[in-house]
Amino acid sequence: MESSAPRPLESRAAFLLSQLGLVSARRFTAALAPLGITPNRFGVLAEIARAEGPTQQELATALGMHRNSMVAMIDDLEERGLVERHRHPADRRAYAIRLTSAAREVLDAGARIADEQEDALLEPLDPAERAALVDTLARLVAASGARQGVHPGVGSRH
Repeated sequence: MESSAPRPLESRAAFLLSQLGLVSARRFTAALAPLGITPNRFGVLAEIARAEGPTQQELATALGMHRNSMVAMIDDLEERGLVERHRHPADRRAYAIRLTSAAREVLDAGARIADEQEDALLEPLDPAERAALVDTLARLVAASGARQGVHPGVGSRH
């Protein structure tokens, strides 16, 4: 019985997406390093900016993180001078998490880096191809059940 050779990896969408994801993640991590943050911290800061004044529990829920991991993340960001805890106006047992001006500068710089990284990654594509790719990837993410807008590594320790 003759067996056929498996399809080459470079012809598989999942493999190609993994390659691009790894390359993109490594480049983004390296580009953020001079700002003193990692992609997961950038993601948490971005969520705080989006929801300005969320509680730690609200952040944990929005990002799919365990509450203990979120407490540790907020502790770290507070030590770095990027967030502040304020008494929550509606729940005196909770704290509202707010960005500092330093965090806003980091977010602005990180957003510029993300734009540069995306432009470099998609440079071989024309604008219509870029739009079609983003639309297709967004549909695939939605169908996969992944939490939209949340990087899968946001809750990791690195």
